[in-house]
Amino acid sequence: MIKLTLACTASDRTRPLMDGRVTVPGCDITFLPGEPEDIFRRALRDRAFEVSELSMGSHIVTTARGDSPYVGIPVFLSRAFRHSAIYVRTDRGIRTAADLAGRTIGLPEYQQTAALWVRGILREHYGVDTCGIAWRTGGERVAITLPPGFDVRPLGRDLEAALEAGEIDALIAPRPPACLGRAPVARLYPDYRAEELAWHKASGFFPIMHCLAVRKDIAEQHPWLPLELHRAVCRAKALSLAELQLVNVLRVSLPWIAAAYEEQAAAMGGDPWPYGFARNRAEIAAMIRYAVADGLAAEAIPPEALFHPSTLAEPG
Repeated sequence: MIKLTLACTASDRTRPLMDGRVTVPGCDITFLPGEPEDIFRRALRDRAFEVSELSMGSHIVTTARGDSPYVGIPVFLSRAFRHSAIYVRTDRGIRTAADLAGRTIGLPEYQQTAALWVRGILREHYGVDTCGIAWRTGGERVAITLPPGFDVRPLGRDLEAALEAGEIDALIAPRPPACLGRAPVARLYPDYRAEELAWHKASGFFPIMHCLAVRKDIAEQHPWLPLELHRAVCRAKALSLAELQLVNVLRVSLPWIAAAYEEQAAAMGGDPWPYGFARNRAEIAAMIRYAVADGLAAEAIPPEALFHPSTLAEPG
């Protein structure tokens, strides 16, 4: 029995592990629930956890340059459509994605996964020249070095305050800024669900945000561990999805949750939260392509390079 720390966000997909309904054979796990920003910072800077939820953007960047302390497992604990994450000044004539060309846009981190997806979508789906945008960041959790031609630098002040003051034209952020509705600030896509559904139908993607990862020294000592973790997390997800469909006593405080589950399953090909490498290979390859176009990776790496070999053939 090995003792491990596992840091992740508490969600319906991870709680079956945390509360003991699902166990990992051979492991005594101390769970350390927290918010992603803190978990990622500690994992990448301090290698603080044996097993960690990890930003896919950071994982691609560090793996591509050869200094990643973790190897991934293709179970994707966080996924989110990101058209809703684009906030714009309403007094700048920004009405469509094309109007973002040449603007100054803030984002928490250039290599943040949400920002990676938004830039990729703007570039490939809407035809926006993202290299012509001035990107202003709040800092980076891991150091990045970009080639010439990218206008990326820290803003030096709070991004939300800068948006409210009109010092930037737009903001990409996974949480709504406090000034939304107070200042002349709105979402680029007020009906973001409709825009996200249309993009999903065109791309087939449900944007991957985070994977689970094992510190490389632990994976080398216990090569059986990544596969056992993969199988356990898949069992936990299956439990959580089954709970959403229970109608005798609703397990989630939304009155039509079962109908909502059926609707999203129908819209997304029967499985709203796919795990497993094979089912997600094309999406991961797109993320790598985005990272290269953004200057975050010098060249494309095989999607397989991000994950432990023992997990690649495992279904989700």
